[in-house]
Amino acid sequence: MYQNWWMSTSDQSDSSTLVLHIGHEELIVRRRYEFASILNDFLIAVWFAIGSVFFLFESLVIVGTWLFVVGSVQLGIRPAIRLRRRIHLRRFDSSAGTESARDF
Repeated sequence: MYQNWWMSTSDQSDSSTLVLHIGHEELIVRRRYEFASILNDFLIAVWFAIGSVFFLFESLVIVGTWLFVVGSVQLGIRPAIRLRRRIHLRRFDSSAGTESARDF
């Protein structure tokens, strides 16, 4: 149904070319987790930025503190997204979790 991913160098004169074959379902899974990670990181930045501005006004300090709490919880969600992605990708290939340079 899907093709396991594997890497090979091209047979052309440029031996530095890298070809990566990934099954369709695996590619969809990777893209979903990448999107979730990017969205989470973006929201962390929003909560901390707004919370920082709220600390400039005495009446908004409590709300700013809660935004920092929400952002801090989302910092804990980051590794949970990565771990879940690695576990999910193990269904496709036992070596799928070795791509540390491409973690998001």
